[in-house]
Amino acid sequence: MKVEVKSKKGLRTILSVIVDKKNIQTKMDERLKELQKEVALKGFRPGKVPPEVIKSQFGKSIYGEVVDKILRETTTKAIDEKKLKVAGQPKIDLKQFGEGKDLNYELQIDCLPSVTLKSFEKFKATSFKVKIEDKIIDEKLKEIVNQNKQFEDKNENEKAINGDQVIFDYSATADGNKFEGSEGKGVQLELGKDLFLKGFDEQLIGVKKNDKKILNATLPANHPKKELANKKTKFECKILNVKKPKASKIDDDFAKLMGAKDIKDLKSLIEKQISGQYSQALNAVTKKEILDQIEKNHHVDLPQNLIDQEISIITQNLKPEVKEKHKFNNEKLAKSRIKLGLLLNEYGEKNNLKVSDDEVRNEIQKQIKGMPGQEKMVLDYYQKNPSASQSLKGSLYEEKIIELIKSKINLTSKEISSKDAEKIIAEFNKPNIGTEKSKTTLPAKNKSKLKKISKK
Repeated sequence: MKVEVKSKKGLRTILSVIVDKKNIQTKMDERLKELQKEVALKGFRPGKVPPEVIKSQFGKSIYGEVVDKILRETTTKAIDEKKLKVAGQPKIDLKQFGEGKDLNYELQIDCLPSVTLKSFEKFKATSFKVKIEDKIIDEKLKEIVNQNKQFEDKNENEKAINGDQVIFDYSATADGNKFEGSEGKGVQLELGKDLFLKGFDEQLIGVKKNDKKILNATLPANHPKKELANKKTKFECKILNVKKPKASKIDDDFAKLMGAKDIKDLKSLIEKQISGQYSQALNAVTKKEILDQIEKNHHVDLPQNLIDQEISIITQNLKPEVKEKHKFNNEKLAKSRIKLGLLLNEYGEKNNLKVSDDEVRNEIQKQIKGMPGQEKMVLDYYQKNPSASQSLKGSLYEEKIIELIKSKINLTSKEISSKDAEKIIAEFNKPNIGTEKSKTTLPAKNKSKLKKISKK
């Protein structure tokens, strides 16, 4: 194989690659021998079909297969030989090919730019700490009480009203036929929330214990079984019990029911959860403040193919007219993402930052613990989607880089009220029309007890 640099302009390099016809013929002969064991033709015993017969019948497709394999192997070798850092997929332009001829092609490569980092030490940013007022904690506590209502039996002759809990068995039919999910036992509904089927709750108002009632309902349009979507159904219901809300005392007993030691501990858990939610949002504000300075203080030449690829990702869900209207902004955002990705990655490599498989597994476990009842769903998602684990690894890598930068710059801590925090977050979250919120793109190298208890 002969490799020469044909041209070099900016970040684009064009290589000329020639593969000797003798090497191609050797590969052809090897493939024909392999096919002898596989091909079955009439008039020949298995494994005894002569190579020339196989070639006469399948020569063109075999040649194409061999050349395709040679192109994959030689492009990698050519790039390694010239020590090029490739950005995106190289383009191949075949100049000469065919049996009995040398394979001659050009390889168009967009290379990653060399990145020179400036010192970050003069950068300034603000980290925020939110003071959670007692009023907010009390409001959240009331919300938890409401989510975890206790009910007590009504008298047998008392009718159900909005806010009561009705417990019932049902048997349903659609067009007179049973269907998957048409039987239910001990179903509990808090009337007024409309959590079962639209209009179902209001038909249960007025029922008493041991009543039997036929209810009409329509199955949802997004029913997993398409044939059942929007189907009108009849539900034969037997009312097992009717209960009314029981006044909940906000005391140590309630706190223990929620998994806390006492009411003081429960309020502490609430404060930590709210504080954590604010911190997560405000950390994004601090991060943007840092990234804006990094971007402003560095110049990096960007490969056009990476820009085009990023624009495609940004605009994939936009209508053509919206893409065109915001073409300039989308390109600006794409360039920002790529530039920051290259700069942060260079900083990560320079400081030998890495994310281990154990760190990824630990983060997945945190997510699993934070979603009680959905543990299997979260685990299956990562097991069945390797790209999701890779994306998570990239996020953890970026997080490490940002934390290291924070330790080097002039970072001022500021305590603010929840009201001020809301204003800062609202301003930060103002949408960019026609584009997504700016974010970096890096190559990959215990939720609180309160969250668990509030879902019971």
